[in-house]
Amino acid sequence: MADILKTKIRLVPFQAHHLSDASRLSQQAGWPHTADDWALILTASRGVAAMVDDQLVGTALCADFGKVVTLNMIIVDATMRGQGLGRRLMGAVIDIAGPREMRLIATADGLPLYEKLGFRVTGLIVQHQGIALANVPECRVTIGGAADLDRCAAMDLAANGTRRHALLGRIAAHGTVLLCGDGFALVRPFGHGHVIGPVVARRRAEARALISAAATRCAGAFTRIDLPASHGLSDHAAACGLTLAGGGTAMVRNPLPADAGDTTTFALVSQALG
Repeated sequence: MADILKTKIRLVPFQAHHLSDASRLSQQAGWPHTADDWALILTASRGVAAMVDDQLVGTALCADFGKVVTLNMIIVDATMRGQGLGRRLMGAVIDIAGPREMRLIATADGLPLYEKLGFRVTGLIVQHQGIALANVPECRVTIGGAADLDRCAAMDLAANGTRRHALLGRIAAHGTVLLCGDGFALVRPFGHGHVIGPVVARRRAEARALISAAATRCAGAFTRIDLPASHGLSDHAAACGLTLAGGGTAMVRNPLPADAGDTTTFALVSQALG
């Protein structure tokens, strides 16, 4: 039976018409992504869809940020697990990525497969969420706009090596740009609330101020932020009403030489996009 099902599964390019069914898959997996959230990811990504007849049973996307890509939305329908489909999807999306540095955030279920495929652990990502509380920023935070995007994209590139000007522009068009000293943050709709990210800054005090200002803008609404655990901002997120709710494992394959810059990513765009 497994061999029959394997021959029936077709991998095809992921297209916009798959978004509705993909949203169903992510909800089945317990992820909050709406079709609009998927659509934002797709603006920066290519990938594959696994089909049985006309039914979508798996996805894997690759977001292109120059020399670095992020592999994301790797999902297998619950009825199709244990048949090697996850490995097939990963093989296809790794082929799309080519020889570039590949990053992903692994769930506990996916971690063993990614390790077998040559990914290594680089750290932990902690997900905080809840009803945001107003919190007075310790540094002055201002509202930015389209004129600030070049500077924000340059800071983002310095922090993590990804060229994401177009993505940041799309997020800013539907969200808010916050500025503080040598740092910035974006706030946008996500799931049934908002998400804060990225948060990029030179100094931890600027990052804390940006998170406080973002939480204040979202006060009273469900809000999420994804933080690298090593930067120690979990307590500050909790003070803004965003409590620890899980997370994932950051992994890399074909890593580039590390840049010793002084700009840091204190919060991700999302676990999908890094």
